[in-house]
Amino acid sequence: MLEISAVIITLNEERRLARALESLSGSSPVADEVLVVDCGSTDRTVEIAERRGARVLSHPWEGYARQKNFAASQAKYDWVLSLDADEALSPELAESLRRVKREGPGEAAGFRMARAARYLGRWIRHSGWYPDWKLRLYDRRRGSWVGDYVHERVEVEGPTGRLAGDLEHYTCDSLDEHLRTLDRYTTLGAQEEFELGRRTGALSTLAWMLLGPPWKFIETYVFRQGFRDGFEGFVIAVMAGCYVFRKYAKLWRMGRREPVTGNREQKNERL
Repeated sequence: MLEISAVIITLNEERRLARALESLSGSSPVADEVLVVDCGSTDRTVEIAERRGARVLSHPWEGYARQKNFAASQAKYDWVLSLDADEALSPELAESLRRVKREGPGEAAGFRMARAARYLGRWIRHSGWYPDWKLRLYDRRRGSWVGDYVHERVEVEGPTGRLAGDLEHYTCDSLDEHLRTLDRYTTLGAQEEFELGRRTGALSTLAWMLLGPPWKFIETYVFRQGFRDGFEGFVIAVMAGCYVFRKYAKLWRMGRREPVTGNREQKNERL
């Protein structure tokens, strides 16, 4: 029987953490250990985690990938199931994980699962958002998290498998929440580009700001079939265009050494 540690990093996640923890429990729990690594919550996050049987550690924020690697290093078992606090296992995915526990991973160093996003009260099945394959169950001896900004991911040495069932991602409940998240992630995206040396001059920035947003809207709404997601798909396409505009506007300002807003390292929401 394969033993699995479920690991969640948190900061002020009292609204969503219980749902994630509940999806791990049941008559036949998915995880043999649940570990929550908190970086200074001021709400009831720690209380909720402890009340539901999780082991809780406190650790200062190091950035997404480093924080998750620290959390994995503190897990009791080598096989790690990494969740965000705004995610939950669907019943089908939970059963797929139980099957891996019973039958073992074989040669696989990790397993990917399709992530389905719930946005403005609707499950999004198009718009480039589904299936959003994520490698979340992995052998920490053969893999780790990489990426310091908005696109952290697990990389493993060895083959990977796929699991049936969805990893449910509860994103934004309102447009205001989406706008706040967009502001933060465009700053992080611009910082990543800037530190990689991808500076933009006035002419290239202008081109990105003029042509990038309409193209991103068309790509999301037409080619990625956002129109099939109804009004919510239209909003996602508009926001995708806004993301491009704001990211390159911020990158241009960084090149001019101007201050940029939305520079929060820690997360409360994730798109």
